[in-house]
Amino acid sequence: MKKILVLGLGAQGLAAARKLDEDPNVSEVICAGRNQAAVDSVVSLLKKGRSVIADANDKDSIVAAAEGVDLILNALPLEHTKNVLDAALEVGVNYQDYAATTSLHEDWVESIRIQYDVYGPKFAAIGKLALVGTGSAPGLICVATRDAIRYVDRCDTIYNYIWEGVEAKRFLPFWWSPVTALHDMSQKAYAFVDGELIRTPAFGLPVNRKFEEWDEEITFREHCHDEPIHYSFNAEKYLKGAKNAYFKYAGPGMDFAGPLYRVGLLSHEKEWVGGVEVAPFDVVLKHIPPAPKYREEIAEILDEGLVTDSGCMVIQVFGEKDGKNVRVETHVSAPGLVESFEKEGITAEMYLTGQGGYLFSKLFINDRFDQVGLISSDMLSMEQVDTYFEYAKEIGITLETKVTEE
Repeated sequence: MKKILVLGLGAQGLAAARKLDEDPNVSEVICAGRNQAAVDSVVSLLKKGRSVIADANDKDSIVAAAEGVDLILNALPLEHTKNVLDAALEVGVNYQDYAATTSLHEDWVESIRIQYDVYGPKFAAIGKLALVGTGSAPGLICVATRDAIRYVDRCDTIYNYIWEGVEAKRFLPFWWSPVTALHDMSQKAYAFVDGELIRTPAFGLPVNRKFEEWDEEITFREHCHDEPIHYSFNAEKYLKGAKNAYFKYAGPGMDFAGPLYRVGLLSHEKEWVGGVEVAPFDVVLKHIPPAPKYREEIAEILDEGLVTDSGCMVIQVFGEKDGKNVRVETHVSAPGLVESFEKEGITAEMYLTGQGGYLFSKLFINDRFDQVGLISSDMLSMEQVDTYFEYAKEIGITLETKVTEE
């Protein structure tokens, strides 16, 4: 029986905590945060929950909360990752998070490199594992990419496509953390091109795709995300020598943020407006509603009505098999908003990210990891990939893969 500490009780942390609470091999779910009322509100939804007050800005506070646990699940904003990593090392416990940190270096790529090169050996030295990037994207999409790689002998190019097509009649541009979403959208993207990691224009390099699931053609654009960075580090060993990797994104959130970016309203640089110095990014963020996470507010949104309840997660791998050029196309199927609410009382984003993250936790809980050190979600063994999707099938997340000659 395992004890799990959940840090960060937003939409994704709550979804993961609820799944951990249902797991028969978990004895206790310790929920930690600075606000007693907020922590207690989450624990009230759990059978095995316990409240702990912890300040993510204070490593010693995290250490105190983590004593005696088997795994720290970090669902906090990225700036807190260093404190949580250091606390996990001090306590001597396994670690898991949802996305690559920005807290170890001012340059994001170097921050990720430090995770691999500095924290990896530290966790290996104590015989523990740090698993990073384990939500839906990065996370589920990375494991699906790893699965698609099995169908080629050599990989040339990887495309990760995500269309978040769920749109409510209520103004709600983001179903996940608005500050993280807007931060990603406020900067140039990354792509792995000809074996080099490069910057690409935010909202640029549009690609039109029409997949079998729907009739309309969707325009996907560049978006600053973790996947191409991790793939660039792991191309040779885990991705059959891939030379190119792109992350393409579409949906109402991108449609909303694109014009803001183009007129400078996602800039972090302060400017004087009417005698007041402000950063445009902060003004925009102030007016964005938080992502819904509780059953009652999601029910209100559904009662008001939806514009669309669509979306996709598609992986395309171009490479060579038995001397022939092939395309591998994998579609990830998962419940939409209405079905997610009917099943679990949560949003589709919570279902994919929070519960997708829980599936990685379940690998820990069931002792399916033999690695130590630090790995990202595209570095699972093929046996772990198979187990992950066995778990995923139990909650209605499945893969459909088609291989065609080019």
